Amino acid sequence: MAYQAPMKDMLFVMNELANLEGVSQLPGCEDATPETAEAVLEENAKFVTGMVAPLNHAADKEPSFWKDGTVTTSKGFKEAFKQFAEGGWQGLQHPTDFGGQGLPKLIGTPCVEMLHGANLSFALVGLLSDGAIEALLTAGSDEQKATYLEPLVTGKWTGTMNLTEPQAGSDLAAVRSRAVPQGDGTYKVFGTKIFITYGEHDMAENIVHLVLARTPDAPEGVKGISLFIVPKFMVNADGSLGARNDVQCVSIEHKLGIKASPTCVLQFGDNGGAIGTLVGEENRGLEYMFIMMNAARFGVGMQGVGLSENAYQQAVTFAKDRVQSRDVGGSAGPVAIINHPDVRRLLMNMRSQTEAARALAYVGASLYDAAHHSLDAAVRAENQAVYEYLVPVIKGWSTEMSQDVARDGVQVHGGMGFIEETGAAQHYRDAKILTIYEGTTAIQANDLVGRKTVRDGGKVAKGLIAQVRATAGQLAELQGEAFTAISKQLEQGAADLEAVVDYVVANTKANPRAVFAGSVPYLKLAGLVLGGWQMGRAALVSQQKLSAGEGDKSFYEAKIVTARFFADHFVSQSSGIRSSIIEGSAGTLALDVDLF
Repeated sequence: MAYQAPMKDMLFVMNELANLEGVSQLPGCEDATPETAEAVLEENAKFVTGMVAPLNHAADKEPSFWKDGTVTTSKGFKEAFKQFAEGGWQGLQHPTDFGGQGLPKLIGTPCVEMLHGANLSFALVGLLSDGAIEALLTAGSDEQKATYLEPLVTGKWTGTMNLTEPQAGSDLAAVRSRAVPQGDGTYKVFGTKIFITYGEHDMAENIVHLVLARTPDAPEGVKGISLFIVPKFMVNADGSLGARNDVQCVSIEHKLGIKASPTCVLQFGDNGGAIGTLVGEENRGLEYMFIMMNAARFGVGMQGVGLSENAYQQAVTFAKDRVQSRDVGGSAGPVAIINHPDVRRLLMNMRSQTEAARALAYVGASLYDAAHHSLDAAVRAENQAVYEYLVPVIKGWSTEMSQDVARDGVQVHGGMGFIEETGAAQHYRDAKILTIYEGTTAIQANDLVGRKTVRDGGKVAKGLIAQVRATAGQLAELQGEAFTAISKQLEQGAADLEAVVDYVVANTKANPRAVFAGSVPYLKLAGLVLGGWQMGRAALVSQQKLSAGEGDKSFYEAKIVTARFFADHFVSQSSGIRSSIIEGSAGTLALDVDLF
C-alpha cells in the first residue's frame, strides 16, 4: 500500500504534548498557530503521498547510477525535487531573509517525518542541505551567506557534508585532506571523501560541499581541522555559475538499502586543486561541522520514525487482507491473520514504539523552538540543555527502534515479507543505515554519557526523571486498570533510570570502560522511559478528552490502550537494562581479546 501521513496522531502530539500553542506565542513564531500547522501538514501530505511515496519501491529496484563521473538519479526524482523546491519545503524552517518560510521546528518536524516515511532515499538530499544551511547561518561570513544561503534555502542548489575518508571513519582526528592557502582568501583543497550522500546528482544546478580539511600549519588531531565551502561549480560575483571546480565523483557505493540515494566517493584536487573558502576561523572546523551533525542527527531520528510508520501501515494492511488458519479461539474457518494473538502483538509492538518515538521527538522540537526564540535567557538555556540531552536519544533510540519495527513488519508478512515484491524487506534493509550514519548508536551513547550526563552531574537527566514521576503520580490518581499499570511501570522506570544516571556520574572518571560498556543500554533505557513518559502523558490527555466528551472517542481509547501496551511491554524492561549496565560490565570486558 502507499504511505499515508498519520495526520491525526501528528496533530495530537503537536497540540497536546509538544505545546504548539505555547510555541506560537514565542517571538518570531506568531504565525505558527494550530490552524497554520494543520494547513501546512495537509499540503505537505498531499505532495508527499501524491508525488514522493509512489517513487519509493520503484527507485529501490532501479536506483541511481554512475557513469563517467556523473550520477543519474532514479526515475521521477528530478521532477519530484523540482516540485519540492517550488513548494517551499526545503526552506520551511529556515529564515525568511534567505527565502525560507521561517516556521518553527515543531511544524517542520512532522513534514520531515512524512518525507522520510514516504521515500527515505529521496528525502536524504534535503536533510543534508538543512545541515549545510544551519552551519552557514551560524559560522558563515556575510559574503558566504549572501552567495550560498538563498539558493540552498530555496532548493535551487543542494548541500553536502564531507567528513569521512578511507582511513578515517568516525575518527575525525585522522582526517588527511589538505587545504593550501592561496594568498587571496581562497584555498586549494586536496583529498578523498567517502560515503558522501548526494555528493553528485542531476537534481539541482549546483552542489555546495562543506569539507573538513587541514591547513599546512594545523596542529594534529581534531584541533587542527578547518571547514571549507567547495562548490561543484564556482559562483560568479552576480550569483551566476562559473567554471566547474576540481571535485569529481569517482564512484558510488552499492548498498544494502537506500539504494536510490547516491552515496559518492568524491575526489578533490586531482587537476590542480579544488577552490574553497574558509568557513569561520581556521582549526574550528569540527565545532562548525557539529552544527550540521546535530541538525542531521535529529533528522535521522525522524527518519527512524517515518520509516517505522510506513512499515507499520503496510503490515496492518497485509494483516487485514491475508486470510490464513483458524483462530486459536475456535473459528469456523480461516480468518484474517490480524485476529491471531501473536500478529496482534507484533502490530502493537510496531504501533506503540512508533508513537512513543514520535512524541519524544516532537517534544524535543518544541524545546528547540523555546531555546531559540524565548526572550528570557534562562529559559533559552534550560530548554537548550534538555534538547541537547534528548538529541542522542532521539537519534539513537528511534533508529534502533526502526530496525525492530521493520523486522516485525517482515514477520507479519511471513514468507511474503522475505521476497522483495511486497516492499516489507525494503524497510528492513533501509533501516539498517540509520543506526550507523551521522554517528553510530555507540557514538550517540558516548555523547549521552560524557557531554550530556557527566558534564552537568546528571542535572538535566534528573530534571526529566522528576517529570516522569510527576506524570506517574497523575496517572495513579485516575480510576482504571490501564492507568494503574502505566503509572506502576513509569515509577519503576524512573527509579531504574535514576540509578543508572547516578552510576554513570559516580563511575565515569574512575572506571570509564565499565561505564561505556553500558552506554548503549543507557541510551535505550532513556528512550524507553522517556518515550513511556510521553505515552503516559498522552493517556492522561486522552482520558481528559473522553471525560469531557470531546473529539474522536475511538482515537483516544486507542491511545490509552497503546500507552498501556508500551508500558507493559517496553518500559517494563527497565530493571533488566539497569542491571545489565550497573552489574554487567565484567562480562562484557572480561574475555581476553585473543580468545575472540
